[in-house]
Amino acid sequence: MDQIVACCNSGTTAIERRAKLFRGFADPSRLAILDALCDAPLAVHEIVTCTKLSQPNVSNHLRCLLDCGLVASDRDGRFIRYRISSPRITALLNDVDVLLDVVAEGVDACDNYRGT
Repeated sequence: MDQIVACCNSGTTAIERRAKLFRGFADPSRLAILDALCDAPLAVHEIVTCTKLSQPNVSNHLRCLLDCGLVASDRDGRFIRYRISSPRITALLNDVDVLLDVVAEGVDACDNYRGT
């Protein structure tokens, strides 16, 4: 892969795009929402129940996930159901869990990216 070629004529390199994508995954609340959506599409109130996050927090993070293209939405009567936008996202999250089986000790010991 040529990492210094600009992507989509935007002047953004492939590395910068990857970093931007991973920032979308970097928040524990967004990961909790994605995890909840891996099983089935859910409405906001169902996501709130699954994640124990507040409704405003869920709505805020869903907006970010929608803007980033990581989730999609469909109207279901009076509700909007959110779903993972691509099965590759679910596969990536599963691959991360497998990778963590290998590197968890180092990740746990890392002081560079402590949660707040």
